[in-house]
Amino acid sequence: MSDSQRQNYSHKEKQEVFDQEFMPHINAMYNFAFRLTFDEDDAKDLVQDTYLKAYRFINSFEKGTNAKAWLFRIMKNSFINDFRKKSKEPAKVDYQEVETFYNSDDVDKAITSDLRVEAVQDMMGDEISNALNSLDVDFRTVIILCDLEGFKYDEMAKILDIPIGTVRSRLHRARNLLKEKLRDYAKKMGFKN
Repeated sequence: MSDSQRQNYSHKEKQEVFDQEFMPHINAMYNFAFRLTFDEDDAKDLVQDTYLKAYRFINSFEKGTNAKAWLFRIMKNSFINDFRKKSKEPAKVDYQEVETFYNSDDVDKAITSDLRVEAVQDMMGDEISNALNSLDVDFRTVIILCDLEGFKYDEMAKILDIPIGTVRSRLHRARNLLKEKLRDYAKKMGFKN
């Protein structure tokens, strides 16, 4: 948006836009953040960061347009930037936790290191959650935006900053990957095709 298209909201107008346009979407934003991060605290941090950026750049938002899509785009960009930054950092290990664990009685118990499975159990079945979680972030994101959040293709294209054709092909491929991952589960549940 060029400087001539920027809104010049007063402090009161900024507060009204924030409260009326942005805040109604906070639950959807948290759900999207949780599905991206698989961690409650990280999801809350991502939502907070998104709303902070939304307020900071509120003059770029045109009142009456799709606030939810605007917020989702901010969140997606924040998540990707944070993901890239973290992927370049070396892994951190808390040796005190490792020592405590190996000195405890729990050392012989079989535990899962993937706590994401437990975190999303209540939202959908284990097999579906595991299959969705195993998808690459680009494919998982289009499934979440379209099939879980109900965005239209053109809205998804704006959120993800990709052409609408890429949205369609990525969604088609993501659904096929998910279908393949769930084929055996579907057979166990009695589905024939």
